Amino acid sequence: MEFATSLKCRECERTYEPGPRYFCEWCFGPLEVTYDYDGISEIVTRESIEAGPPSLWRYADLLPVSHSARADLGAGLTPLIRADRLAKELGLNDLWIKNDSLNPTNSFKDRPVTVALSKAVEFGFKTVACASTGNLANSVAAHAAHAGLDSYVFVPHDIEPAKIVAAAILGNVVEVEGNYDAVNRLCVELHDTYEWGFANINLRPYYAEGSKTIAFETAEQLGWKLPDHVIVPVASGALLTKVKKGFDELVEVGLVPDDKEVRVSGAQAEGCSPVAVAFENGSEDIRPQKPDTIAKSLAIGDPADGYYALRAVRKSGGAVAAVTDEETVDAIRLLARTEGIFTEPAGGVTIASLVKLASQGIVDPSERVVAFVTGHGLKTPEVVEARALARIPANVAGFQEALEKKE
Repeated sequence: MEFATSLKCRECERTYEPGPRYFCEWCFGPLEVTYDYDGISEIVTRESIEAGPPSLWRYADLLPVSHSARADLGAGLTPLIRADRLAKELGLNDLWIKNDSLNPTNSFKDRPVTVALSKAVEFGFKTVACASTGNLANSVAAHAAHAGLDSYVFVPHDIEPAKIVAAAILGNVVEVEGNYDAVNRLCVELHDTYEWGFANINLRPYYAEGSKTIAFETAEQLGWKLPDHVIVPVASGALLTKVKKGFDELVEVGLVPDDKEVRVSGAQAEGCSPVAVAFENGSEDIRPQKPDTIAKSLAIGDPADGYYALRAVRKSGGAVAAVTDEETVDAIRLLARTEGIFTEPAGGVTIASLVKLASQGIVDPSERVVAFVTGHGLKTPEVVEARALARIPANVAGFQEALEKKE
């Protein structure tokens, strides 16, 4: 059964019947899905979850989708890897990497999209769309194709070529002159013109719920224990807010044994860091910025959930760091060298922010820390320069000469 009961305004708390809507008609605040937690507590156990499918749908009772409507490519249940070598370099004792680059389209976006498009099927939409910096476009196009839906994905004209190719082979890509914020404004206007399901507009309350499954998995993979501190990349801010909601829900329904507050810290690129600036200034005012960073998947200058992300960080005792493009590239190389994980710039921003927060003592060496790596490096190979060791003739002497030059 479905335990989602209504949509509630995050500002004035008015409630609405479930439907393809995303803002309060009274105060224009954003809407969020609410649940019958008592009902969930009565039937959901660790054992029932572990007996479920090897995907995020093992948490179906904590998601706002009926069991008959699924746009499912198998997202979720990605590896949680103990990162001892990286931890040693950073002076930490208990560090883990949640590698969400191993989702079906190689980013965490498969989590919210499988939920949003399942809801699109449930609502009877035949065409779906989104505004995207790249990863969301790939995921919407793939899940739409699998579900037999038409898709149109709108992206900034200058996103990474690999992301364009992947989305274009799966669906219809429209390049828009301007940055993500311009693309998003256009999609809001298109939403008023076409009766389509827009993943991050009229389906946004459901879309955002998929992100909290990364918190569910993290706790389950840690033996149904909460981490002490998590590091989350911040673009719109929705991922961070839903990570916190996910941990809170596990406590609410009794799936974890303690009610400690998980510290949630955010990671942004200096070239697009409105949430980090507000945190540093002690302000609640998220002032929009014009993005200028290699971390294009985080390049949202006017984050829709920025205020809520900032509030979640402060409530949990976390922080928000901002790092340079140079620090981001160095962190991509650091993660690859120490743990064998090749991440895109968003993951580099996360690891670089972890480095900064650890060096400042904000991440305590005694904490169990989880860093979320949200996209694969093969999507953005142009940001790092990497070459073959050498080009040699097919003989041993040629290799030995190359080896001597390396040393």
